[in-house]
Amino acid sequence: MKSKVFFANLRARNEKENRISKISRLFDLAGFSRVISERDLTAIKLHFGERGNDAFLNPVWVRQVVDKVLASGGRPFLTDTNTLYTGSRSNAVDHLITAIEHGFDYAVVGAPVIIADGLKSKNSVEVEINKKNFKTVKIAGDIFFADSMIVLSHFKGHVEAGFGGAIKNLAMGCAPAAGKQRQHSAMKPQVKKEKCTACKKCFEVCPAGAISFATGKALIDHEICIGCGECISVCPVRAISPNWESDVPSFLERMVEHAYGALVNKRGKVGFMNFLINVVPDCDCLPWSDAPIVPDIGILASLDPVAIDAASLDLVNRAHGFSDSLLVKNLAPGEDKFTGIRDRDRIAHWHQLEYAQEIGLGSMEYELKEI
Repeated sequence: MKSKVFFANLRARNEKENRISKISRLFDLAGFSRVISERDLTAIKLHFGERGNDAFLNPVWVRQVVDKVLASGGRPFLTDTNTLYTGSRSNAVDHLITAIEHGFDYAVVGAPVIIADGLKSKNSVEVEINKKNFKTVKIAGDIFFADSMIVLSHFKGHVEAGFGGAIKNLAMGCAPAAGKQRQHSAMKPQVKKEKCTACKKCFEVCPAGAISFATGKALIDHEICIGCGECISVCPVRAISPNWESDVPSFLERMVEHAYGALVNKRGKVGFMNFLINVVPDCDCLPWSDAPIVPDIGILASLDPVAIDAASLDLVNRAHGFSDSLLVKNLAPGEDKFTGIRDRDRIAHWHQLEYAQEIGLGSMEYELKEI
């Protein structure tokens, strides 16, 4: 049976059609109140954005979800986990400061912010999943012990996963640093020496010290590399890339298995919203936000993380691409936009949906119901 995905476009001609009202209606229509029991400690999982990034979700929208959780009897808290790389969110103190700077303070959102993996990313639980790549995965302790969860995802591109939506928010977003590293461990970036200009931007951001310039060109020591992909993101001439044929499929499978682990003890207790607004080419983990690749589309809600990502991907692909964005091809409606960003193969993002369906995370078959 097809999973239901509810969709609200962004048109509004009166106060009953604004985004605040549509978020509230989506919450109700998707049945999110049914996943929340009286006095549930309800995690609202989102991304607070790296300092310098401004494409993250608007705290005013998040407040509407907080209010709906409260009305459903839950006790909400906003949460995310610390990053694997260095930056403004690599420990709970800096992470909380960044969240507040971006508007996620109690006065705005009406709920406390809790960094789910603790001060230095040591608060985690080993969860048994028995899948292809992992028998167990690490999930942040305060997400694991939450009674229910609403996952709010900014749908956008991602340098390694192709796109980031509900599945990636569960996988990377619910894992401590050690879990993130296990997901990235399959990635070993390659340097195209003929393109490298020795600008050393990759050297500056590498958290593991795996990059040197002994020969005048970037060299990556794969014994030290943790596969975080920061060097790929910052290279201005695209001289660094993963091995799309071997590394990426394994990375995506590891990511999906961690998403599965995040839901092991919460079946029937999780709702998902994807925001197809500011569909930028990169993750909100970067300290900048590039121009969107398509116009703003709308907001989706579902109880199925695979279905909502599949619907989101289809809606982005149906849109007209912006020629003044990072898109290098596939601008026409119906063409694959995330392939067009980095001129890569379809497998770079569709494989995460196909594998997620295969292991029982959800269904790629969906019924889109516009409200």
